[in-house]
Amino acid sequence: MKFYKYCASGNDFVVFADNDKQYRSELAKKICNRYEGIGADGMIVILPHERYDFEWEFYNCDGSRANMCGNGARAAAHFAHHVLKKSQYLNFITKAGLIKSYVDNNVVEVRLSGVKDVKDAFEYKDRIWQMCNTGVPHLVTFSKSLSEFDLNLCKELRDKYNANVNFAKIEGNDYIRVRTFERGVEAETLACGTGMGACFYLAHLNNKVSNNVKIRPKSNEDLYLRLEDDQIYLKGKVRCCFEADYNFTN
Repeated sequence: MKFYKYCASGNDFVVFADNDKQYRSELAKKICNRYEGIGADGMIVILPHERYDFEWEFYNCDGSRANMCGNGARAAAHFAHHVLKKSQYLNFITKAGLIKSYVDNNVVEVRLSGVKDVKDAFEYKDRIWQMCNTGVPHLVTFSKSLSEFDLNLCKELRDKYNANVNFAKIEGNDYIRVRTFERGVEAETLACGTGMGACFYLAHLNNKVSNNVKIRPKSNEDLYLRLEDDQIYLKGKVRCCFEADYNFTN
């Protein structure tokens, strides 16, 4: 099988196309293994769809399924356009619903699934947290410094609320920096698209930023988020790193 290794602002994925739906948890764990596999945060399978351009199966590196992944959606759209030769304008199905995207060479913008389940802010361990779902659930706290990021606290909150955990710092009316602990990876990642979306949405909801911002995750790549008709749009560069033929023999 031919696999494509993608990087989207620090999140990395193994992407390939297939014709049949399957449960591929064990394959995801094998392929995403950074020592004996190709190595990735997640695995994306592009499948045909009768109505839309495609649908996907998305797996975290631990083999669990995820409804949505913002950076993964940008990688999937890039793959569909550049490798499968589909249109620049793409509509595709995820477990979180319909995703729209536009591919301009190596810059991809996706419209994330609508925000839901916005919870009231609460205090936990001397910090104020708020939760929302941008395709998957996220907890967000706003910090004076991202050095306050606490891995043990993230693990505790991830288990308590079954959510990803984000520390965000507002740098101005149109600039946010973010660090994210992702469930399924069970560690801090270099970027998380839905996490950046959650930080942006809650910051805008609380009148901390405008409706159009630059955002920078741990990878130090700049991405851009905007809010239009209560929909979040995420834009940034995507790179196909290499193609690989993986040897499955023992």
